[in-house]
Amino acid sequence: MARIAGVEYATVREIKGPLMIVENVTEVAYDELVEVETGTGEKRLGRVLEVGGGRAVVQVFEGTQGLSISDTRARFLGKTMELGVSEDMLGRVFDGLGRPIDGLPEPVAEEYRDINGDPINPNERDYPSDFIQTGISAIDCMNSLVRGQKLPIFSGAGLPHNLLAAQIARQATVPGKEEEFAVVFAAVGVQNDEARFFRRSLEDSGAISRSALFLNLADDPAVERVITPRVALTLAEYLAFEKDYHVLVIITDMTNYAESLREISAAREEVPGRKGYPGYMYTDLASIHERAGRIKGRKGSLTQMPILTMPSDDITHPIPDLTGYITEGQLVLSRDLYRKGIYPPLNVLMSLSRLMGPGIIAEKRTRVDHGEVSNQLYASYSRAVQLRALSEIVGKSGLSDIDLKYLEFGDLFEQRFLKQGYEENRTLDQSLDLAWEILSTLPESELTKIKEETLKKHYRKKLTTQS
Repeated sequence: MARIAGVEYATVREIKGPLMIVENVTEVAYDELVEVETGTGEKRLGRVLEVGGGRAVVQVFEGTQGLSISDTRARFLGKTMELGVSEDMLGRVFDGLGRPIDGLPEPVAEEYRDINGDPINPNERDYPSDFIQTGISAIDCMNSLVRGQKLPIFSGAGLPHNLLAAQIARQATVPGKEEEFAVVFAAVGVQNDEARFFRRSLEDSGAISRSALFLNLADDPAVERVITPRVALTLAEYLAFEKDYHVLVIITDMTNYAESLREISAAREEVPGRKGYPGYMYTDLASIHERAGRIKGRKGSLTQMPILTMPSDDITHPIPDLTGYITEGQLVLSRDLYRKGIYPPLNVLMSLSRLMGPGIIAEKRTRVDHGEVSNQLYASYSRAVQLRALSEIVGKSGLSDIDLKYLEFGDLFEQRFLKQGYEENRTLDQSLDLAWEILSTLPESELTKIKEETLKKHYRKKLTTQS
């Protein structure tokens, strides 16, 4: 979907990994788009990573396999990579470079846009403030997603982050609003069965009609992965800020993206940073995540939920560590909860949505008791987890009656509030009502995070629904 025309060179001097070095070039710029033509006439795309001294280092998106120094030509196109965007891209499936792979013709572009995007003027940013309902109690009640926010999911190998991502993409709505809502889904370095799952999930639910999928598969060249998120975000920005859609962008898996950055950095023989990742990885990740937001005077919004798998479940690993500095919170999946058969296995005590309080609770944009219920759930479940650890040392016989109540609350919280079906779509009211039923198993005197007038209205002496 990129437009082609430019100056051609036959002075390829070295091919190394995903990179190609072209000599005797003039007037070539960083990030410029390159068309690479093989001796057999096959054409591939690339971009300039480095230029100087008459040499240009070119990153070839489709990989350099099969290229020869003598027969390869490089055409520098005098522009950065662009994507033709239009509303017709909704309901379609594309590869990692934005080319259709669903058997349908290429959409007619309404305009062409640089895939690197235009930075949003900080003075023109509007504060994210409107609630997005995902239908998942642990997110909606305790770590609410707000329009214009960037809220990543930190997962681990083998955990059901793909299921969670597909469920959010299928169920996400803006309650009480009539604006158009769209999902842009970018799969980075996923396996074929994962790609089929995402596509089938959206098709079966009918959500594909308001979704655009960009699929970079595991057997695609790794260097293509650095482009896929930017291509997806280019369409998302167009829909949000030109066509007034509220867009949810889900990117999985950002760990594969970071691994691709490391591979390219190693091929360029750059000085490595932590665990071999390039020192500019923070800046590179920020160039993706900071494309989320709202703009004053524009109706649309761009919300991001990137997903990354933490190597060895290590939240201090450079990828989640740097991501946490850029984004507004994180949702952390727990292997212990997953082993208990709980889906989604969301570790609420390690999760955080920094915009939940000032964005929606302080402004009373959801139910009035939302903030108090969330705070009480956190406090009570935290105590239950502490008492579980204590009971393993002293035994349940060493605990008081109120301690045993908290242990019961912890089990109910996990089995009835956290746990829900993959097809189960709860409204915020349903989630809050369920939270009240579970909180009502504790003595009223223990609910110290809730105001007295709120307790009088919602507190129940018994569970109205049997577990």
